[in-house]
Amino acid sequence: MKRSYEKEMMDLPDQPRELLEDDLRNLRIINLRLGNYRNVVRGLTRLVGTQKIDRFSLLDVGTGSGDIPVRITDWAQQRSIKTSIVALEPEQVTVAQAALQTRDFSEVTVVRGDGMAPPFHPASFDFVLASQLLHHFSEEQIIRLLRIWSPLARRAIIVSDLVRHPLAYYGIRLLTKLFTRNAMTRTDAPLSVARAFTLAEWRALLREADVGPFQIFSAFPFRVMALIFAKG
Repeated sequence: MKRSYEKEMMDLPDQPRELLEDDLRNLRIINLRLGNYRNVVRGLTRLVGTQKIDRFSLLDVGTGSGDIPVRITDWAQQRSIKTSIVALEPEQVTVAQAALQTRDFSEVTVVRGDGMAPPFHPASFDFVLASQLLHHFSEEQIIRLLRIWSPLARRAIIVSDLVRHPLAYYGIRLLTKLFTRNAMTRTDAPLSVARAFTLAEWRALLREADVGPFQIFSAFPFRVMALIFAKG
């Protein structure tokens, strides 16, 4: 199947608050049940294990409702790893939801801001995370984003995203029809798959961005995880 360039409902302005809040709740369920949490933790486990670190700072770009920083904090606490996480999100309603979801986690700071112009100095974080984010952008924008984020990350950029495949598309289309009436979730979940890339396309994008050596892994179901290491 060819890649779609249709905009997701979530990315369109002036969506009703109730619709967006309910969609964010559905995304937390999808992240839990369909492996995104597991994929992010898999990347961090590799980085923490190979670099033997007992603390790290992380910028989560496009954090959504902040569920990923919460999961990372829980995972790190179980391993006596200290964390400092900034959850960056541009959309006002979503920022409010992220603040609500992370209110009991002092390790997480929610900041309203644009991933295209993150308000941070170079080398501000050990890791920059893009979870379920990059498929929202064009190929040219993805390359630009990786080049913007690269100076911020002292150690690595972590990418966790979807792999485009007909089985993934029709599978999530069926699942969302069964478990929710939310029009945004029903529209955006399969469209996210259609907007994603094949593993070979992900690899080509990372090569073209040329921000550092990288490792790329496939994950079940229909996911990709990439670690892009800081140069030098």
